[in-house]
Amino acid sequence: MKKILSILLMALAAAGMTACGTEGEPSPEAEQQPSSQQTAAEDPQPSESGPQSRYLVVYFSYAENADLPEDADVEASASIQRWNGTLTGNTGVVAQMIAETAGAEVFPLHTVELYPDTYEATIDQGEQERANGARPELQAVPENLEDYDVIFLGYPNWWGDLPMAVYSFLDEVDLSGKTIAPFVTSGGSGLSGTPDTIAALEPGAEVREGLAVRNTNAADAQESVEVWLTDLGYLG
Repeated sequence: MKKILSILLMALAAAGMTACGTEGEPSPEAEQQPSSQQTAAEDPQPSESGPQSRYLVVYFSYAENADLPEDADVEASASIQRWNGTLTGNTGVVAQMIAETAGAEVFPLHTVELYPDTYEATIDQGEQERANGARPELQAVPENLEDYDVIFLGYPNWWGDLPMAVYSFLDEVDLSGKTIAPFVTSGGSGLSGTPDTIAALEPGAEVREGLAVRNTNAADAQESVEVWLTDLGYLG
């Protein structure tokens, strides 16, 4: 039922959509807007900021799911970042900021099949996946979601929509009774209605106001993260 609903939602969103970038969008802009490899056997990773909480950050990041060398040049691409020496993308950086600030645990979504090693090729593949209603297979989803009340769900904006790997995640889990706080990285298209898509796929959950961060400002998003978390009542 969820898959049928998500296909209908994608069809409604398809008209007029352009590639709203991800972690390396072609036209990143300059402002943040509050508006929102682990294996199959691993559990969510505790943040370094404090004890485990009822908060979980689940995110999908291009650079963690692409066929990139570990020594990839982060200066050469707007889509690639490092966090504490680990290769990630803009969404991954913001996810870690949220986790450390809120005292949340972290669960990155990793696909079984890697995406190409260039952003342009990945965007093309993402467009084809969207057109086909594909559901990329995930290595794992959190097995202990009952331990969490709030799910911070992060993703890049691909073609004005969720990446299809995030659809895979939402198809596989039931977040009824939980609060979902979405956050997105983009080149300027922001959330693009993705919170409404999430709400339709998870009708038993409460979807809060999301955080949109422009790609070029991901590394400097700490203040925006703190303001957003405070406004939602999860900080201070």
